[in-house]
Amino acid sequence: MKYNALGNSQLKVSPVMLGTWAIGGWLWGGGTDKAKSEEAILASIDAGVNAIDTAPAYGFGVSEEIVGSAIKHRDRDSVLIATKCGLVWNNRPDSTFFFSTSDSSGTPLSVNRCLRKDSIISECEDSLRRIGVDFIDLYQCHWPHLETPVSESIEALAALREQGKIREFGVSNYSLSDLQQCVDHGGITSCQPKYSLLSRELEEDVLPFCRDNRIGVTAYSPMEMGLLTGKFAMDYKVPDDDTRKCRPWFQPKKRRQVLDALEQVKPIADRYDATLAQVSVAWIFSQPGVTSAIVGARNREQAESNALAASIELDREDIETIRNIFEPLVLDEPFDVAKVKR
Repeated sequence: MKYNALGNSQLKVSPVMLGTWAIGGWLWGGGTDKAKSEEAILASIDAGVNAIDTAPAYGFGVSEEIVGSAIKHRDRDSVLIATKCGLVWNNRPDSTFFFSTSDSSGTPLSVNRCLRKDSIISECEDSLRRIGVDFIDLYQCHWPHLETPVSESIEALAALREQGKIREFGVSNYSLSDLQQCVDHGGITSCQPKYSLLSRELEEDVLPFCRDNRIGVTAYSPMEMGLLTGKFAMDYKVPDDDTRKCRPWFQPKKRRQVLDALEQVKPIADRYDATLAQVSVAWIFSQPGVTSAIVGARNREQAESNALAASIELDREDIETIRNIFEPLVLDEPFDVAKVKR
């Protein structure tokens, strides 16, 4: 497997990274199967996927703990760990309400945003403990926190890097203006935005900005929460405890449009001896400026299939054909993740 430089850093990451929100169990139907989750992580590593993306909010510590348990007997230098800070579920001082939810046991929780210096440093220590490592390869601000000056957050991240507790730092879900502030205050290594054939908004400004400023882009949800696999037929009922139930692309009218588009992509996938999911992922990391696509897996089979996407090299004509197929598909109104029922 080839590996790409992450921004202007010394980190080298595979074109496919393993995402671990689903294995945390929170907001994904089916909960958490620790054994299968660990198998997925190890299968990814064995297949050449060298980077694992997690976060404290993924199961409120569960995802990080599973990642740590899975890699504890592996060579630490062979696995890049990316985790995050900025979403807290306690009454931390200076935090700002984001949304209400409940954990996997049904306990109500309030998720807040906080990127104050002391909070970031405290969160980093918690993540190091849960994962069971001495350092984090890539530490990212999960969501912007408008009440905290960017300079304060960058100062905290730089201090953690100086102390050897993190190697590099980046951000996730940041707008163009947020990214500009990061660059103005010393710069970042990476940006993690949502990007799929159905979510292409970052192409207008965020992606060009990252290219121009040598910021690595690790795109999440390239399969649009599994919808681009083609496996969510019209008769599939999304469980009530699954966040996809309220997502606009999973609603019947929009889902029908997606399935019709995927039928047009199927002949292209067949020519590459690939699945629709693999082609959807390969399309993302084929875009100029994208370093890696972050893809979730809950078992060994999914992990191995995802890893195979890294070997697909779509030609320019197919890339444009696929874009043209999905270009007409748009949401009726902008989607705000903060308004999702949880």
